[in-house]
Amino acid sequence: MGLGKDKLNKKDAATMPPVKYQYFFLVPAGFFCIATICVLFLLSPVTSKNRAIDVLITVPVQAPAGQVGKILQQNKMVRSAVVFSLYARWKGMDGQIKAGEYMLNDRLSTPEVLFELVDGRLAVQSFTVPEGFTTAQIADLLVSKGLINRDRFLEAVANENFNYSFIRGLPQDEKRLEGYLFPDTYQVARGSSERFIIEMMLKRFEMEISELDYLELAQRAGLTLRQAVTIASLVEREAKIEGEKPLIAGVIRNRLDKSMLLQVDATVQYALGTHKPEIYYKDLEVNSPYNTYQAHGLPPGPIAMPGKSSLLAAVKPAETSYLYYVAKPDGSHAFANNLEEHNANRERYLQ
Repeated sequence: MGLGKDKLNKKDAATMPPVKYQYFFLVPAGFFCIATICVLFLLSPVTSKNRAIDVLITVPVQAPAGQVGKILQQNKMVRSAVVFSLYARWKGMDGQIKAGEYMLNDRLSTPEVLFELVDGRLAVQSFTVPEGFTTAQIADLLVSKGLINRDRFLEAVANENFNYSFIRGLPQDEKRLEGYLFPDTYQVARGSSERFIIEMMLKRFEMEISELDYLELAQRAGLTLRQAVTIASLVEREAKIEGEKPLIAGVIRNRLDKSMLLQVDATVQYALGTHKPEIYYKDLEVNSPYNTYQAHGLPPGPIAMPGKSSLLAAVKPAETSYLYYVAKPDGSHAFANNLEEHNANRERYLQ
């Protein structure tokens, strides 16, 4: 029995690899395990959930992942700037980090932080409402920025109770705030409600008309505030050159005084619900109170958001005898005192 055991051990020993080769496999495996543990640790959140805090991080424009990693490490948002940079490169996101200010929580892991920066979830986000935009265009702009839900925004425009005298009693529809969401650059915190954003723009309009003493200016011009803002919106949409705004406002006032149809192309575009580069004769037949080729007087309300210069032009129009204008190819206008002159201008500039 003992002799058989000795023989078995010798046989087994003959088939076993030498000890040095066992280490050859075990050492790399050990290093791999340790490296994996280290990487997972370096990718893990800096702080436990019960001790987490929010940190404001600023990412410079066109900052590479390495620089962003250093900023994050300095603010104790990641454990390693190098690991952040390498991870971003490995995921193919090193060139997708967006500049801006971010409110990040230090309970986020490195992959989660990277996702926030690539997704562009800014703590404070800017948006600019251009002069002449409509409510619908503003809604589309804010949707494109990821700031609002379009349906909730338009619902708030129509039905929310905003405490401003200039919109009191207006029909509760999606056109209610047309003209009163002042065109400007705004900054909003991430997650701001649709109501908050609207309130901010209405407040800006209120500040503007207060600084201009606009109600007084409108009354001196023989206009209500709504009439003045409506004329300003027509001027905003028609004029491409600042210096022509008072002249265009003067033409509008002259035609109103003479009970002439305004025949403003921008009102037809508004009635059609589109901003066509050219208006055709069939478009002039659209059945709408906003179509000033058919309806006398001003449209029911503003057709766009006028800026400061257009608001002033509406209450301080140029003293002129012009009754007509036609657009030139360069965006300026040729003005005329009578239909004969106007037709000559049309023939000259609309060929």
